[in-house]
Amino acid sequence: MSLTALRLDADSPPHVLDTVSGDLTPGYKGGQAKAKAETERLRDKLIELQDRLYADGRHCLLVVLQAMDTGGKDGTIRRVFSGVNPAGVRMARFKGPTPIELAHDFLWRVHAQAPEKGEIVIFNRSHYEDVLTVRVNEFAPRHIWQKRYGHIRAFEQLLHDEGTTIVKFYLHIDRDEQRARLQDRLDKPEKRWKFDAHDLDQRKFWPQYMEAFRDAIVETDREHAPWYVIPSNRKWYRDYAIMRILVDTLERLDLRYPEGDFDPATVRVE
Repeated sequence: MSLTALRLDADSPPHVLDTVSGDLTPGYKGGQAKAKAETERLRDKLIELQDRLYADGRHCLLVVLQAMDTGGKDGTIRRVFSGVNPAGVRMARFKGPTPIELAHDFLWRVHAQAPEKGEIVIFNRSHYEDVLTVRVNEFAPRHIWQKRYGHIRAFEQLLHDEGTTIVKFYLHIDRDEQRARLQDRLDKPEKRWKFDAHDLDQRKFWPQYMEAFRDAIVETDREHAPWYVIPSNRKWYRDYAIMRILVDTLERLDLRYPEGDFDPATVRVE
């Protein structure tokens, strides 16, 4: 299996994600120690590519992270982007919309956070909450959220056409893994601040979320805005897989340092 093997299509059954183990390591042969070493090598490459992206100024990268609660979005950002120049990287977190945001269309607050040229922006949750949480919790009727797949496709096409490269990751954990992670937050005082009883309410809707994630991925997976399902029970594999995909994505952009408009041989620093 390659890193692109976990891609869903229209033939994927409604609850296909319940059949995908979060322990899988597609596209990788080797143990944890080898993966961590490879991840560090890739980190050096990512740092170099981000520097070139920033200097080149023709492209930008949008990284979308979606997952169930405890799926590892924060940990992914911390581990994958550690060491990357913060001047060219920004994280946007989308919580429940404010009254002002609710007074606008659902993409209004999202578009404002899109990356500018030379920048990497990570969406910690995203516009997809409007076809996930909104759908599962029935915050809007079906005829409203159903149309949003088309709105999202058009939005991402617009970003792509204007020079944004998009990669979207669904961090997939098993229901048992989520239970263990929630229990860990309860058991360890230093993690207890992360615990939210609301997560237990949402956990009851696990089957509905798996179906909603499947539909969101199938409806909006496009060549210019691909979805990757990353088995994420094993954090070391999650970090390696995402780092590998990001490096491969940036390498395809043929990023270059701009040439100066002067001859450096004619300049003397006194």
